[in-house]
Amino acid sequence: MPYPRILSSKDLAPSDAKWVTLKKILWSDPNGKERVWESAERTTRGSSGIDAVAVLAILRSETGAFPTSTVIIEQYRPPVDGFVVGLIDEGETAEQAAIRELEEETGYKAHKIIESSPVIVADPGMTNANMKLVVVDVLFPDKLEVYDQKLDSGEFITRRVVELSKLSEEFKQYEHKGFTVDAKLAHFAHGYDTANKLGSGKL
Repeated sequence: MPYPRILSSKDLAPSDAKWVTLKKILWSDPNGKERVWESAERTTRGSSGIDAVAVLAILRSETGAFPTSTVIIEQYRPPVDGFVVGLIDEGETAEQAAIRELEEETGYKAHKIIESSPVIVADPGMTNANMKLVVVDVLFPDKLEVYDQKLDSGEFITRRVVELSKLSEEFKQYEHKGFTVDAKLAHFAHGYDTANKLGSGKL
C-alpha cells in the first residue's frame, strides 16, 4: 500500500470550509484595553457541547498473563499524527463515544469506565476545540487477545499494544522513525514515569 503524502496545500476561504471556521474575537484585557484575537472553531459541535473524546484504554489480565498495557494507534493525519480521538455523534455522551471509538478503531471492548475527565482543551491559544479524556478498563480472562477492527471506509489505522512501563521508550523509537507522538499521550507517559520515580524515591 502506498505511503500517504501531501499533494498540495493552499489557503482555504472560510466559505469553502466544511469542518472548521475562523473567528475574529474582540476582547477586553484586565486593564480594560480592547484587543483582537484570531481563533479557529469546529463547526461540528453538537448539543453535548463537547467536540471530541480521547480514550486511554488500560488492558489487564485477570491471571496476570501479561503486563498492564495500553493500546495506541498509528494513523496518518495531514496536519499531525494522532491517537484514539473521535468526534462525538449527536445524541451520545463522551463516555458512549469513547466505548464506540475504542471498539471501532482497535477491536477492544471496554469492560467499564474508570474515569471521565472534565471538559479539557489542548490548544486554547488557537482554538476553542475541546474534549474529554475517558479512561476505560479492558479486562481479559487470561492471555491478551486480538479482535477485528471496525474501521470506516477510508480509515487506515494500525493498532499496537504497549506495556505502560515501556511507553516512553516506545516514543523514542517513534521519533527515530519520523513519527509525531500526540501530546496528550506523551503527557500521560511522562506523568506515569514521573509518578513511578517519585514513588520509588528516584527523583
